[in-house]
Formats: sequence, C-alpha cells, structure tokens
Amino acid sequence: MLWLFVIMLVLFAVSTPIAWSMAIAATLYMAIGPHIPLQGMVQRMIGGIDTFPLLAIPFFILAGNLMNTGGITDRLVTFAKALVGHIIGGLAHVVVVTNMIMAGMSGSGVADAAGTGTVLIPAMRKAGYGVPFSAAIVGSAGTIGPIIPPSIPFVIYGSLAGASIGRLLLGGAVPGVLMGIMLMIFVYFIAKRRHYPREARATWRELGRATLQAIPPMGMPIIILGGIIGGIMTPTEAAAAGAAYAFVLGFFMYREIRLSHLPEIITESVMGTAAILIIMSAAQPFSWVLTYELAPVKVLALVENANLAQWELYLLINVAMLILGCFMEGLAVMVMAVPVLLPILQHAGIDLVHFGVVFTLNIMIGAITPPVGTIMYVVCALGKISIAEFAREVWPFVIALIMALFLVTYMPWLALWLPNLLMPAR
Repeated sequence: MLWLFVIMLVLFAVSTPIAWSMAIAATLYMAIGPHIPLQGMVQRMIGGIDTFPLLAIPFFILAGNLMNTGGITDRLVTFAKALVGHIIGGLAHVVVVTNMIMAGMSGSGVADAAGTGTVLIPAMRKAGYGVPFSAAIVGSAGTIGPIIPPSIPFVIYGSLAGASIGRLLLGGAVPGVLMGIMLMIFVYFIAKRRHYPREARATWRELGRATLQAIPPMGMPIIILGGIIGGIMTPTEAAAAGAAYAFVLGFFMYREIRLSHLPEIITESVMGTAAILIIMSAAQPFSWVLTYELAPVKVLALVENANLAQWELYLLINVAMLILGCFMEGLAVMVMAVPVLLPILQHAGIDLVHFGVVFTLNIMIGAITPPVGTIMYVVCALGKISIAEFAREVWPFVIALIMALFLVTYMPWLALWLPNLLMPAR
C-alpha cells in the first residue's frame, strides 16, 4: 500500500494535478496489483459522484457567481463599511464582515474571496494599505465562506460520512462567527502598529440607507437555512432556490445582470463545479483501494494500541490535517481521509457533526497556506503579488484561525449548540 502513496506523491511533486495523481496511482494499483478489472476504476469514479446531495454544489457555485456579477457584493461591502469602517484598520474589518455576510449565501471560499478581493483590494491599496496585507486578509476572511452555512464542503463531508447535512450547516454558524472575531482582533493590533487608516464613522442616515440596501441579499440565507430547518427543502433544493433568488436580485431588482452576462456566469459555474467533481471522482477509486487494503482497520488498530484519549486523538488529527492541507487540495484530503477516519471516530465516540466542522475548518486553513492553497492563488492573482509576499503577511491570520480551530475542537458546544437547538438528532 505504501507504493500507492509514493506514486501519488511523485506525480504531485512533478506538478501533476492532484486529481490525475490519485487517478493514475489507483489505476496502476488495479492494473499490476491484485488484478482487479480496470472497469472497476470507471465504476468507482462515476458511482462516487452519482449522489443527489452533490447536486447542491453547482447551485451554490452559481449563486456565488450571480452575487458577484449582480451587484450584491458591492451592496454588502457598503453595509459592512457603515458598520465597522470607523474602527482602526477599517477596510480590513470591512473585508472580514463582508465575508461573514457573504458566507451565508455562496458556500464557497474561493467565490467569496474573489468577490470581496475584486472590490476591496484596489480600495485598500488606494487607502494606503500594503497590497500583500490586503490580499492576506481577503484570503483569510475567505476561509469563513464554507464554515458559515451554506457550505459546499459540508455537503461533501455529509455525503461521505453519512452525517446530517442540515445539522452540519447549522454547526458551522457559531464557529464561523468565532473565526471572524479572531481575525478582527488580529487586524486591530496589526493596523494599530502600522498606523493603518480608519474610515469616517457613518451617520445614522448612511447606516440606515446601507442597511436597507443589504436587506434583500440577507434574504438568501433565510431562504436556504429556513427551507432546510423547516423541512420544506432538501439542501440541494435550497441551493437551487438560493441561486434563483440571486438571479432575481441581480437581473430584476438591481438590473446589473444582463442576458449577455449569462453565458460567462454559467461557464464559470460549470468550470468550478467540474474542478470539484473531478477531484472527488478521482479520489473515489483511491479511497476504495485504501479500503480494499484494510487501511481503516489498520489505522484503527494503531489507535487502539496507542490507547489515545479523545483529546489526544483530536490533536493528532488536527496536526496531521494542517500539515497535509499545506500540500494537498482540501477536498481531496477530505475524500481520502474521511472514509479511513470514520471507524476511528465511531470507536472513540466522536460526534460526526462536530468532527465535520473541525475537519472543514482544518482544510480551509490549508486553502491559504503555501505551497498549495486555492484561495491563496486567487488573491495573489487579484493583488498581482508573489506567493512569498503573501506568505509573509498571512501568518498572523493563520495563527488566529488555528486558535479558533482549537477552541472549536475542545469546546464542542460551539459547533453543536445550534444544531441541537434547531434540529435535534433523532
């Protein structure tokens, strides 16, 4: 089984995309290993993504693209600026608050970072903020997107682990707010030390106008979560309703989406969906090979022999996932690791909803850490800066997010209070 990982890592080291690295390694195993028919490869790739809950992914991505094109992002930035722009380091706080609000709409960290970065990185540069710092806070705030519901990773994790997607979505709300608070605390002290400016305090009239403009977009999380909690819609149907609502706002109300924009929006959504599903599809046969080789059983035996306490097991998994997240795309880590970890979690009595929130927070931190970070690459391209410049500025925010991670890990009620209140486990 070791040579399977060696092949994958060698391919990855020579810049082979992670999806192809996993698919090639699994194919070679089936071809020269235990002589499993190669059609099993195709069956696993197709069967692994042929599930109804995964249909939520294209709709969440479409909703994010419609928001960014339809003027919703601009109105949320205006609202956030009226709320927190007067604090020291005002525009950096605006970035965090805007991402916290947008997180309740798109479910994609990349979409949120791209939307706010397009608007706020140039504005921060003009106001005197360093571009690397601006990109670092935009990228770090983008990690909140998949934690505050809705969330594409929660949909994927729920389908892999057999956990309630509705409870997972609710479970991310409080940890997502905690992440935002931690980032804002670090922003305040950095901005104070560097003498970054603050915006003029908004008048009550300006705050009222900004709030009125932000109310229609705020309806999207109400539709999505209200539909799921009320039992009216499945997560997939709620995602479709959210995308439809974003289109109505952008096309009919704000009139910033034109028919000529739709081909580009749809193309971007299809490409984003394909990127996620290709990784998931390629990871399925790789995960199956690990199961065939009894990897979950062997790992469980190691854990039992080590006689780890629950807190020690969580610490071990957190450290391993943080390291792995630096070198692999987060969804690939999730699809490979969750099936292996499930027996261990069940043996240790760990709540699958709590673990899903912790695991997703882990892989989102990986999205802003070099050398492989999807959000990192997006904001570096927007700011036209190097990875090295980004890395020098992002490390305080990585520390802030790790602090939030360990609080959520060892205070499970942060993730379970809202699900237990609104959607008690049956």
